[in-house]
Amino acid sequence: MEQNTPKPTPPQGSVLNQIKQYLFLKKRDKSEPRNANLFLMHGMNRISIIVFLIAIIVMIVRMLTHRS
Repeated sequence: MEQNTPKPTPPQGSVLNQIKQYLFLKKRDKSEPRNANLFLMHGMNRISIIVFLIAIIVMIVRMLTHRS
């Protein structure tokens, strides 16, 4: 007999949850205070993550299309 056990949830302050919030994949907690500095910091983090991913894609494309 197998019991239905609930899946463990990650802790509230986990890094994965923060990344999901940065990329708007997870809604932020309404009880958290809204701070302009925090809002700007998250915006800058989003921009840097997107630029990083674009750079990785460009490097992969260049590596695959490079002819010796």
